Amino acid sequence: MSRYKLFLLRHGEGAWNKENRFCSWVDQKLSDDGVKEAHDCGKLLREQGYKFDIVFTSILSRSIQTAWLVLEAMGQEWVPVVKSWRLNERHYGALIGLNRAEMASVHGEEKVKLWRRSYDVTPPPIDVDHPYFREIYNDRRLLPYWNNTVVPEIKEGRTVLISAHGNSCRALLKHLEGISNEDIAGVTLPTGIPVLLELDENLRSVKPRQLLGDQAKIQAAIKKVEDQGKAKPSV
Repeated sequence: MSRYKLFLLRHGEGAWNKENRFCSWVDQKLSDDGVKEAHDCGKLLREQGYKFDIVFTSILSRSIQTAWLVLEAMGQEWVPVVKSWRLNERHYGALIGLNRAEMASVHGEEKVKLWRRSYDVTPPPIDVDHPYFREIYNDRRLLPYWNNTVVPEIKEGRTVLISAHGNSCRALLKHLEGISNEDIAGVTLPTGIPVLLELDENLRSVKPRQLLGDQAKIQAAIKKVEDQGKAKPSV
């Protein structure tokens, strides 16, 4: 029986999403399309009558900016926004800044898919000579934060939005829906599409996750994300 509602949101398209580059902890802002995605998401949530009591984000600009734009479009700018590095995107190591399609051509699509999405396969490590090493390591993971910070808010009856990243949202889905290490790599979350989870008293999903909005557009957005990790056909 459904007792709580939780909303997950992968941030709107970032500048490096648009360029199909691994972004990770590099602090990129939203692209113009990402700004529109966030605004449209907020408009949809307002039209469907949803209201939030608290929003959690990572400390990366694209996550925070998405939350602000969503709340603005909903007319709920007063809702508190709590930021934590524990909701940051996965660290992509030496892949940061590289083009996904080019890496798929070199290493194969399956390997790139595992680097992007798997639960227990790590990307190649970053070294001190990497151009983004200092930006990342001069910056100040997930289930302890969920259990200690987010869960108490939900159990108090508050409606929570988590505006985060593809892999941090997938990690929460894995936990809440009991998805296996193997199957989680096949879960695709498009940017700017809110995901509604209905949870029981033990905070386990009782219904399939719902991606809210026009389903044809959502399927097109899912395909766009999946195609990012595929090698470009040779010409």
